[in-house]
Amino acid sequence: MSDLILFWHRRDLRISDNIGLSAARQKSPKIVGIFCLDPNILNKDDVAPARVTYLIGCLQELQQQYQQAGSQLLILRGEPSQAIPRLAATLKASAVFWNLDVEPYAKNRDEQVINVLQEKGIARENFWDQLLHAPGQLVTQSKDYYKVFTPFWRNWSKLKKQSPLQKLEGLKGLTEEELTLTINAGVIDLPTAKKLGYAWENPLLLDPGETAAKKRLEEFCSSAINEYQEQRNFPAVDGTSRLSAALKFGAIGIRTVWKATLEVYENSRSDEARKSIETWQQELAWREFYQHCMYFFPELAEGSYRKDFRSFPWQNNEDYFQAWCEGKTGYPIVDAAMRQLNETAWMHNRCRMIVASFLTKDLIINWQWGEKYFMQKLYDGDLSANNGGWQWSASSGMDPKPLRIFNPASQAQKFDPEGEYIRQWLPELRSVDTEFLISGKIPSLERYQCGYPEPIVDHKKRQAEFKLLFQEVRGK
Repeated sequence: MSDLILFWHRRDLRISDNIGLSAARQKSPKIVGIFCLDPNILNKDDVAPARVTYLIGCLQELQQQYQQAGSQLLILRGEPSQAIPRLAATLKASAVFWNLDVEPYAKNRDEQVINVLQEKGIARENFWDQLLHAPGQLVTQSKDYYKVFTPFWRNWSKLKKQSPLQKLEGLKGLTEEELTLTINAGVIDLPTAKKLGYAWENPLLLDPGETAAKKRLEEFCSSAINEYQEQRNFPAVDGTSRLSAALKFGAIGIRTVWKATLEVYENSRSDEARKSIETWQQELAWREFYQHCMYFFPELAEGSYRKDFRSFPWQNNEDYFQAWCEGKTGYPIVDAAMRQLNETAWMHNRCRMIVASFLTKDLIINWQWGEKYFMQKLYDGDLSANNGGWQWSASSGMDPKPLRIFNPASQAQKFDPEGEYIRQWLPELRSVDTEFLISGKIPSLERYQCGYPEPIVDHKKRQAEFKLLFQEVRGK
């Protein structure tokens, strides 16, 4: 009789190209998946309804995948350090396997689960799955951890990457008798996002689950990736992969994604296409860089990396912040981006940089306010990537160029030259002349007639004010 192994899914919501799951399969065919709805995550005040909706959709497909493979995915709800060992003990599981995570909470939670499993005499095994190179695999020549992306990329890009792993098949699940036992051990039916208190009615940018993620990867690699270098900065163009949520939840394996980039690179016929593919590979490396940083510098999750920024005199005007959140700042490119976020739970990456710079450098509001608002809205919200992006924009993070200020008008003129993106998300401005629209210099009468506000601050003045504050802080 085969030993039962429980596999605890977290950010790896698939049964193919899954390192921990493949390792479990080598030990036993009797593998049962578990997912724990953790109140410490779900009850936080930075959870996006769209993100929970995507998660539940991924779990629905994962349950179907387990069923097709001959087993089950069980759902728990409660403290993982109690719920998981209790289920493992009830089912007399020989071991619990899972893939590791970089986030401070996840690391602490896992330690608690490990301690209780040890007390109960249940084995556990852990693996790295969500990264092509695990934390600690890349170090500088002086054996330090990377704090700057470019040298990280140079080293990372040279290292050999693992190939994707096979999809699991031919599993043995629980017997009827064992399934009855699970109910007393706290197993529940998979709830809807709405039942968990998170209602998101709008369509998601990408359907949940591995099937949709693989289809999107295929579509991206068949066309847009070849022009990524040129098209990625234009928010009106569908020029990005839009796989961020799938990668955040592990609905698709990172090795599967990497292999797809290698195949399209080998088949590309122009230097421009190869450069575009390499640029997208670099974006995957940025994702890993921010995760490595979060793992080795967990203090990033709590505040600024740069010590001088920890006492920055932010002005934190709540009326300005509300106007920014609602897309009512009077700066069209900023407002269009914020409306896109509020209506779709996603924002184009170029626009994320624009609105982050505007919040921190024009409104002089603490970047952590913006970081939290993004997490409350984004369906792809990821601590490492979101925190890394905000600290990059605020000049508070690991960045060799500490002061960077975006001019909303020049950003719009360069990346939305026809005003297509602005008109899509600010329909009240559709009739405004393009030159006025992208420069932001819309006549007051026209603003009034369109019901669109005057700029809440003067960019030039605020830029000078921020620079002065920045220099004072650096001087101290």
